[in-house]
Amino acid sequence: MASSVKLLQNLLDYCSEKNRVVARNISNIGTEGYQRQDVVFKEILNESSDNLLKTSNGKHLSGITDSLNQSKFEYTTDQNNSMDSGINNVNIEREMSELAENTLRFKFASRKVGDYYKNLQKVIKGI
Repeated sequence: MASSVKLLQNLLDYCSEKNRVVARNISNIGTEGYQRQDVVFKEILNESSDNLLKTSNGKHLSGITDSLNQSKFEYTTDQNNSMDSGINNVNIEREMSELAENTLRFKFASRKVGDYYKNLQKVIKGI
C-alpha cells in the first residue's frame, strides 16, 4: 500500500507541474512566437503501476521506488506550426480542457492519499 501512496504522491507532483505549464501556456497566448509546452509523466506512472501489479513479494517493490525517484517529468515543446490563437500555436480550448482534466486528476489523487493517512491515523489511535 505504501508504494501505491508513493505513486499517488508522484501523481500529485505531476499535477502541480502540469498546472504550472498550462498556466504558462495560457498566459503566453498573446506572445508572438511562443510555442506551446507540455509535461509528460504518464509513461512513468503506467510503467510503475504495471510493475507494481506484477510483484508477488513486498521486497520486490524497492526497484519501483528507486526508478520513481529519478527525474519524473519530461518537458516538450509543441512543434506544430498552426497558429491556433492567430499569434502562436496555443489553443485556449485545449488548454482549458487540459486544466479541467488535470484538476480532476489532482482531486482524485489527493483524496486517495488523504484517505490513506486517515486510515493510518485510525490504526495508530486504535479506533
